[in-house]
Amino acid sequence: MIDWAKGGEFSPMARFFPLSAIARRPLIAGLLVLAALAAAMLASRTLTAQVEGDRGIAAVAGSSDVEVSGIEVDVRGDTAQEAREKGWREAQKLAWAKLKGPALPDNQISSLVSAVVIEQEQIGPKRYIATLGVIFDRARAGRYLGGTAQRSRSAPMLLVPVTITAGTETVYERRNPWQRAWAEFNPGNSRIDYVRPSGAGGDSLLLTYGQTGRRSRTWWRNVLDEFEAADVLTAISRLDYQYPGGPVRGTFTARYGPDNTYLASFTLEAATTEQLPQMLTQAVRRFDSLYEAALADGKLKPDSTLSIGMSGTDPALQRLIEIGRAVQAREAAARSSANAADSSETPSAGATPTATPTAAAVVNSFVVQFASPDAGSIDATLAAVRATPGVRGAATSSLAIGGTSVMRVSYSGSLGELAGALRSRGFSVNQGSNALAISR
Repeated sequence: MIDWAKGGEFSPMARFFPLSAIARRPLIAGLLVLAALAAAMLASRTLTAQVEGDRGIAAVAGSSDVEVSGIEVDVRGDTAQEAREKGWREAQKLAWAKLKGPALPDNQISSLVSAVVIEQEQIGPKRYIATLGVIFDRARAGRYLGGTAQRSRSAPMLLVPVTITAGTETVYERRNPWQRAWAEFNPGNSRIDYVRPSGAGGDSLLLTYGQTGRRSRTWWRNVLDEFEAADVLTAISRLDYQYPGGPVRGTFTARYGPDNTYLASFTLEAATTEQLPQMLTQAVRRFDSLYEAALADGKLKPDSTLSIGMSGTDPALQRLIEIGRAVQAREAAARSSANAADSSETPSAGATPTATPTAAAVVNSFVVQFASPDAGSIDATLAAVRATPGVRGAATSSLAIGGTSVMRVSYSGSLGELAGALRSRGFSVNQGSNALAISR
């Protein structure tokens, strides 16, 4: 046996010493720093992911050309190419007849066509079956059609396409066939002025299914101002798949306005999932017809509560202010008549009594900051400020949910007087050089 193996002076195995508390502290601190950095990177990635991805579909440019869709043809020819050309010429004649145009030679009708849209086609060796759309150039075809005077159109309407399937409500969170059907729709001949967001960037955060259920006019004003629209149209499609690849039943509901008012509904069915785009295209045209009929019936007039004047006063509040001013004018006239009757001086003949002019109140505009933890607090604060005596109007200029929002207040008085009036309404007020900060 080896002698050193018996002794205690040396050991063939390495000794491991436990780390002391002082040595462990830098290691633990480093691990905590790494964990914090990883959490920060994950959080930033999560926030970025909310607006990332291919979710935007840009709408096609709407033109004023005359479009006729849904033309079905079934023709034969010596070759597939000849059958297809023959089918296109047949579709052009059928579309012209559908427009009730005058009798024209085939070559002249072809000269009026600017495009042929293939909705669905099947090409055989000697047969062509298709559903086509024909677009006529308005500048060239308008003189033959007659009655093409420009019709009045609606105010700009923000369109919100909602898809409900498998218990999930989707607008722009991801690309979907319903969004694509509206993006590919050409509203050139429609009386509805659609505002169709692409769904990219922040659109998916601003326009959600939850937004359609909000009744706050403050929220809707900010959304509509973002897209330069006057009112909102909500097109809902509920898709029920019988089984994968099988029939798809679609229930479509048209709503409008910030109150999500019901307009009409209808159902369509696609035999297979491959026919779903055609069904949705047909549904879009039905929606356009429903909205045009509602416009003709006077239902799509912009909601007056969504439009604010220069002072930012709600129409209902403005009406109350006008009534109060009229009552004050009548009371002033009554007092003037009573004073004239009690006066010992008799006015000379032919003299006309005149009312003493009152000095016009000076209306100033001030910036007011206020805490806005949620949408309800914003509405409550605006309502309280607008009801403060002397306030002519209040409108938000910057919103920050969970932070501090800013409103601009029109007040007939000085900043100090406005601060006192707000304190009387129960607000805690901090006064600056030309601004106030209020809270409850």
